[in-house]
Amino acid sequence: MTDQQLITTANNLEGYHISQHLGIVRGITVRSRSILGNIGGGVQSLFGGKLSIYVELCETAREEAYQLMVQHANERGANAIINMRYDANEVMQGITEVLAYGTAVIVEKIN
Repeated sequence: MTDQQLITTANNLEGYHISQHLGIVRGITVRSRSILGNIGGGVQSLFGGKLSIYVELCETAREEAYQLMVQHANERGANAIINMRYDANEVMQGITEVLAYGTAVIVEKIN
């Protein structure tokens, strides 16, 4: 099972030896705001500053993509993920895809 502490954007994990690469793992989600959420975001944008409605949407989408990536790594038998990244694209106006991806690996603690 993938240890949440063993997920990194680096190429390796300090104090661990990578004994096996299991390939690319990913989690993807596609999200949009409701019409009421868009109206609320529009009102917030009139006053400037942080648009909390959209921040919440982005955080939720990233967390969902991240958890799906971890689930994919667990299915492969990984206990760690290296080179973890996020990517986001607008599928169509108001609909965004968020992708979390990385390399699933098996690591062993160095004594």
